[in-house]
Amino acid sequence: MIFWILLAVMTGVAALSVLVPLARAGKAQARADGSADEAVYREQLSAIDSELDRGLIEPEAAEAARTEIARRLLAAHDKNEQQHQTTASGGRLKAAQVFALAALPLFALGTYFALGSPEEPDQPLITRLSAPAEGQSVDVLLARVERHLSENPEDGQGWSVIAPVYLSMGQPQASARAYANAIRILGPNPEWLIDMGEALTMANQGLVTEEARKAFEQAVALQPSAAKPRFFLAIALGQDGNIEAAVKAWEDLLDGADETAAWVGVARQQLAQLKGVPSDESAPNGPSQADIAASQDLSAEDRQEMIRGMVNGLAGRLASDGGSADEWSRLIRAYMVLGEKQKAEEALAAAEAAHSDKPADLSLIKDTASSLGLSGS
Repeated sequence: MIFWILLAVMTGVAALSVLVPLARAGKAQARADGSADEAVYREQLSAIDSELDRGLIEPEAAEAARTEIARRLLAAHDKNEQQHQTTASGGRLKAAQVFALAALPLFALGTYFALGSPEEPDQPLITRLSAPAEGQSVDVLLARVERHLSENPEDGQGWSVIAPVYLSMGQPQASARAYANAIRILGPNPEWLIDMGEALTMANQGLVTEEARKAFEQAVALQPSAAKPRFFLAIALGQDGNIEAAVKAWEDLLDGADETAAWVGVARQQLAQLKGVPSDESAPNGPSQADIAASQDLSAEDRQEMIRGMVNGLAGRLASDGGSADEWSRLIRAYMVLGEKQKAEEALAAAEAAHSDKPADLSLIKDTASSLGLSGS
């Protein structure tokens, strides 16, 4: 008997400790939760725009994703507004507290005796996550999955669920680790390999690392027709200075490609720059055909040195005489191909300063930088 009295007293104290703070901060907490949801959905919209600009997602898929996220954003906003407008009178709140304090212990004990089953195991992850997302905060869902995975690190499906969430929240390194765990536990999956490689590339500011390259190569082995991993592998060859192999990779990728695909324009621009051929008539001239022919007879080291000399010459001319936005974009891209990120960032800063009064040119330079994983001022 004493045990149950103590249990009831403890339950009452617990209820009081919860109800008093809620009376003071309930409204603020609801506002914070709603604001957090809206912030997450806005971040997801921004991530979709970024992927579309880089040619990594089809316009139709991007539009569908935008529509769904916008719907959730509006729902979260409306819910937040309703919570802001809802107020409770002091008398009603106090009455509710008194009632809850008296009834909650009895109700909790009665319900537990009638329905409680402490021997029942936890629900599986997928079952718990199948509840409507609109009724739960994204932060809460993420915390629940992370907690589950800390207790069940071999749940491969759980890792695959949380990986894209990390990526949409701007945590590419965490996303890559999650995909790696899912692949380790459940085996290779082309989509997971591609997404892991992309996450690793994003985490390294647009540079395709050796780990990312292996993920893309494995994805191609499993799905030879997939364009996305081949796209990144072609970029990797250019970044390594393997111009001949990069040109062939872009040509193979473009062979028979759907011209309406979002990535085709970027691929053709990359190919034109590697060949030293302008992507349009207004673009500045690149190396002559004689230069290109001569470079094919050189060793990889000599060819790299030849390219570096051309890049240095372009950099010197732009520093002394200035140049067009296209020329600055070529210089920035060339530095990234040579693996000289710091020089690329310095060139980006100089280009932005030189074209600060020309919005159209400045936009072109920023677009080039963004496609390479660089962020300007």
